[in-house]
Amino acid sequence: MCEHKGVGHPDSLCDGAVEAAAQVLCRAYLEAYGVIQHFNLDKALLIGGMSAPKFGGGQLVRPMRLLVSGPVTELPSAKAERIVEQAIRDYLAASLGRVGDDIRVEPILRPSAPNLRRVTGTSSIPLSNDTSFGVGYAPLSSLERAVLSVAQILRSREFKDSFQGTGHDFKVMGSRLDGHHRLAIALAFVDRYIGAVDEYFTVKGQIASYLTERIEPTVEIAINTLDDSDAGDESGIYLTVTGLSAEHGDDGQVGRGNRVNGLITPYRPMSLEAAAGKNPAAHVGKLYNVLAHRLAARIAADMDGVNQVVVRLLSGIGRPIDQPQLAAIDVVAEEGLSPDEQRKIRDLLRQQLANLPTVVRELATGAVSVF
Repeated sequence: MCEHKGVGHPDSLCDGAVEAAAQVLCRAYLEAYGVIQHFNLDKALLIGGMSAPKFGGGQLVRPMRLLVSGPVTELPSAKAERIVEQAIRDYLAASLGRVGDDIRVEPILRPSAPNLRRVTGTSSIPLSNDTSFGVGYAPLSSLERAVLSVAQILRSREFKDSFQGTGHDFKVMGSRLDGHHRLAIALAFVDRYIGAVDEYFTVKGQIASYLTERIEPTVEIAINTLDDSDAGDESGIYLTVTGLSAEHGDDGQVGRGNRVNGLITPYRPMSLEAAAGKNPAAHVGKLYNVLAHRLAARIAADMDGVNQVVVRLLSGIGRPIDQPQLAAIDVVAEEGLSPDEQRKIRDLLRQQLANLPTVVRELATGAVSVF
């Protein structure tokens, strides 16, 4: 089994908001100091609101609140708190449209601890912000690929244009029994686009067919399985005003959603670190998870006969980020690994560690997704 939480899911909203704020803060530090300073914005809580959905259009009774907490290094010409708040507002507007205005943003920031400020702030290799580990694996299973494929479709412009009545909040739960793949999808519908119960179920059936035709391998798709067609009104179906479950009181937190490969995978080795919002220059809870997945994928792609790769990287606080205290790489290969292949894997590890400054830049600019 595995799952993916879409961009409008309460947990993903928290991840996306703090990651957007981290990227903007990085740019501000680079402009002011020439290097990224110490900060961490990986703590956020989305407090659900209250709503009264109705066919043809209901109303939001109580708005949602997003609380963001973390230590930051202050800027010489602008308040970091103001920059963080504006970055989050811009992200919500870009991701959700006008629905973003229904979420109140409340940053609660304070100065970094003095002994942690020295891990960044120089042009040399930063020191690790934490004693933590990252985990990555490759290749993806057929179920994992199917879950990611459906998620990509659900957030695509083509899908939104075809089904305007769907919201940004969705979750895809995949399961496989022998060769049978099943995807259970929770997908919020927006009330102003739905006129009656029958119309809702008609559209839901059309979406299931639309997805089934576009996913390989063949999958069984079930959407909004709590729906009760006998209820006869809005109370029996997944209908919302904003397209977000958070309007009904569903709360969210950073780190409870997707790992850096976009999946939640209880059958796989994985880190429980919340990568979103962490400092991309110094926090190995972010860097090492991205690096571990990249290294695993590279080994699986470059070496013949490899069935599975798992990479684990452990840091130590205060150590240079390119010097983990432990790197464990497990490889399942049809005929084992020759000494030359083992040396090649060690060389790939050294290359990836030497390339960490590039990974830092990619994370700081948003070129790499971490949820």
